[in-house]
Amino acid sequence: MSEAANTTATRTRARKQFSLKELAIEYAVLLLLAAVLIALAILSPSFFTFGNIVNILNQNAPLVIIAAAGTFVIISGNFDLSTGAIYSVAGVLAAWLAVSIGNVWIALLAAPLVGLVLGAFNGVVITRLRVHSFLATLASSMIFTTLAVLITGGSLITVTTPGFTALGRDRVGGIFVAVLVMIAVVAALWFLLSRTVFGRRVYAVGGNAEAAELSGIHVDRTRIIVFVISGLAAGTAAAIGVSRIASGQPLAGAGLELSAIAAVILGGTSIYGGVGAVWRSVAGVFLIAMIGNGFDLLNLNPQLKDMVTGFIILAAVGLAASGRGKR
Repeated sequence: MSEAANTTATRTRARKQFSLKELAIEYAVLLLLAAVLIALAILSPSFFTFGNIVNILNQNAPLVIIAAAGTFVIISGNFDLSTGAIYSVAGVLAAWLAVSIGNVWIALLAAPLVGLVLGAFNGVVITRLRVHSFLATLASSMIFTTLAVLITGGSLITVTTPGFTALGRDRVGGIFVAVLVMIAVVAALWFLLSRTVFGRRVYAVGGNAEAAELSGIHVDRTRIIVFVISGLAAGTAAAIGVSRIASGQPLAGAGLELSAIAAVILGGTSIYGGVGAVWRSVAGVFLIAMIGNGFDLLNLNPQLKDMVTGFIILAAVGLAASGRGKR
C-alpha cells in the first residue's frame, strides 16, 4: 500500500473516531437513560410493569412540563428561578377559587392564566429594568412565595368540590389525564422550538444577542415571550398538582425550579445559551426519575440518591463542555 493510501486510511479512521465521540456527546443523556433502564430491568422484575411506568409518567408530569418550557429560557441565555413560586401561587389560587365559587374548571383554568401573567411580569422586569434574569427571578420568587402564603394565610386550602381531582387523578384507557396533558404540552413546545421562526429566534438570541438584534430580531420581545411560556407552563403544572392532591399548599412548588434546571442541563442544553432541545429536557427529567424509582424498588439508601444524581449531572456537564471546547 502506498504512503498516500496509508495517509488516507489514517484520516478516515480519525474522522470515524471523532464522529463516534461526537455522537456519544450529542446523545449522552439517551445513552445514560438506556443504561439505567437496562440495569433496572435486570435488577428489579417489577420495574417494567405497566403500573410502575404509568406512575413514573404521572408523578413527573408537572416537572416535565416546567422543564420543557424552561428549555426556552435557558436556550435564550437566561434563567428562571421563579417557576416553583409561580407553581405555588397558581395552585393556591386555583384551590381558593374552587372553594369560593364552586366552579372547578374556572378554578383550574385560572392557574395557567396566573402563570402567564407572572411570567410576563418576569420578562418585563428583566428587559425594561435591565436586571439579570438570575437576580430578577430570584427576587420575584420571593414575592410570589409571599403572595401564596398571603392567599392561604399560611394554611392549607382543602378542596372538596366534586370534579376538582379529575385533571390530576382520572384516567383515560388506563393512562392518567395528566400524562395526556403532559404529552400534548411537550409536543406543542417541541414544535414551537424546532419548527417555527420563533424557535429560531430563541436560538439566535441565546447564541449572540447583539448579532440577533442587528439581524432584525426583537431580542427583548423574544425574552419576554420565553418567560411567558415558562410561567404558563408552571401554571399548567400547578393545575395538575393541585388537582392531584386536592389542596392548595403555599410551599408546594419549593425546589421545583432547581429540579427543572437540573433536568434541562442534564439533558445537554447549554447553560451558555444557543444550544438545546425540548426532548433533551424531557429525557433529563426521566433520567432523574428513573434513578429515584430505582432507589425505591431496590430499597437503597434514599440519602444517596441526590449524591448519585449530582455526580451524573456533573459528568454530563463536563462531557458537554469537553465536546464544546474541541469543536
